[in-house]
Amino acid sequence: MEKKIKRMLIANRGVPAVRIMHTCRDRGVQTVGVYSTPDRLSSHVMMADFAVHIGEAPPAESYLNMDNLIQAAKDTRADAIHPGWGFLAENAEFAQRVMDEGITWVGPQPKVIQQMGDKIEAKRIAQKANVPTIPGISKVESAKQIRKWMKEDGVEYPIMIKAAAGGGGKGMVKVEKDSELSLALDQARSEAKKAFGDDTLLAEKYIERGRHIEVQIVADQHGNVLHLFERECTLQRRNQKIIEEAPSPSLDENLRHEICYTAIRLMREIGYTTAGTVEFIFDIATKKFYFLEVNTRLQVEHGVTELITGLDIVGLMMDVAEGKPLELVQEKIHMNRWALEVRVNAEDPKTFSPSFGTITRLQIPQGPGVRVASGVYEGADIPPYYDSLIMLLMTSGRTREGAIKVMDRTLSKNFRVEGIKTLAPLLLSIIRHEAFKRGEFSTKFIENHMDELISMFKERDSQDEVLKIAKFVAEITALGPQEWM
Repeated sequence: MEKKIKRMLIANRGVPAVRIMHTCRDRGVQTVGVYSTPDRLSSHVMMADFAVHIGEAPPAESYLNMDNLIQAAKDTRADAIHPGWGFLAENAEFAQRVMDEGITWVGPQPKVIQQMGDKIEAKRIAQKANVPTIPGISKVESAKQIRKWMKEDGVEYPIMIKAAAGGGGKGMVKVEKDSELSLALDQARSEAKKAFGDDTLLAEKYIERGRHIEVQIVADQHGNVLHLFERECTLQRRNQKIIEEAPSPSLDENLRHEICYTAIRLMREIGYTTAGTVEFIFDIATKKFYFLEVNTRLQVEHGVTELITGLDIVGLMMDVAEGKPLELVQEKIHMNRWALEVRVNAEDPKTFSPSFGTITRLQIPQGPGVRVASGVYEGADIPPYYDSLIMLLMTSGRTREGAIKVMDRTLSKNFRVEGIKTLAPLLLSIIRHEAFKRGEFSTKFIENHMDELISMFKERDSQDEVLKIAKFVAEITALGPQEWM
């Protein structure tokens, strides 16, 4: 049964909230923004048709407060809730509570969120669907148990210890040698408990030259499951992505076909609906891929897929939530160009330390082949309580080389942020690196090349411009009027 969404509350802030509001505007759907006290003057608050204060700065009192979010939806008579990404986007309890209130949940079924949120259960389902998985051991209790598994299965170091309930790079510790094992277990357990309230761990073989490749899936409530091709998300720092692209330069057409249809098979097995992503690790040495996880939400990097296919993934999520069948046929979905995305985080590009304060100057890139998803404006405050992402810059071109050239222009000529530090200098260094241009990189790229990347930074700020003007004035003063004047 189809039910039309008329007013939607976005249970998020910043970049994801603004992104979702754009599609709502296109569709004539009213939006309800929610905000914590320090976010009262944020971009998403100004853009929303209605805005509700949901609590103080700490996320537990505001953006993670289920009672306040649901009450805000009731008070504004919102008939749907979209969680965006982060916060409660993959929280099965929140999804169930929203549905129990008779409000449309723009996301997958709570049961599916719960299954896929448990890495051990997700791996079991993947194996049942005949999807290749990384050699590993579940429910790790001790170092002795890991050593026994490694000996029996012939696995050598390095290995990766992960939180079963993990995500976003938290609760993940790489172990290079046996003497590090006990300490790594304690660290992973502590991080997992702190981040997810669950210290269940698993251990897996670490793929040395791994690349992260994820397949975008959309599925409706009528049995249609389609892929929108893949994205390369290999370039990471601290296990968190900072540059993504579509399609992947790692795959040929045969591998692309295989990995995309493997993802469809898994999502059918799960009974998945709406948009979601199946993440794989691809071993460049053996040309084999292994299941990593399913992201039961809208992905940060969904924009590059929209650029290469011309589809609106948020719009498709709303169609599915309304009960409509997808009006798409797999054979008619084509890639018509290449797209890149960089995550502009408010961080020191040399240390990745968060950078908070007021944006005193902001020049947003424009021009052919550029798409910007921003959550800030000039004069906005960047509070220290939330994720450091302030903007997504996307570029596209007919070829990968073309998309890289547009990104170079975007970061080097058209983009300025002052008052806070951002990752922009690092991002520019990466896309100018010859290995990146050749498509030769792994998840260790930034770690292995950090000193070289930093040496490529071109520092410039308002002071540089003032000095340039002063030099110009001094020359005119000293030399007198010039012919061109």
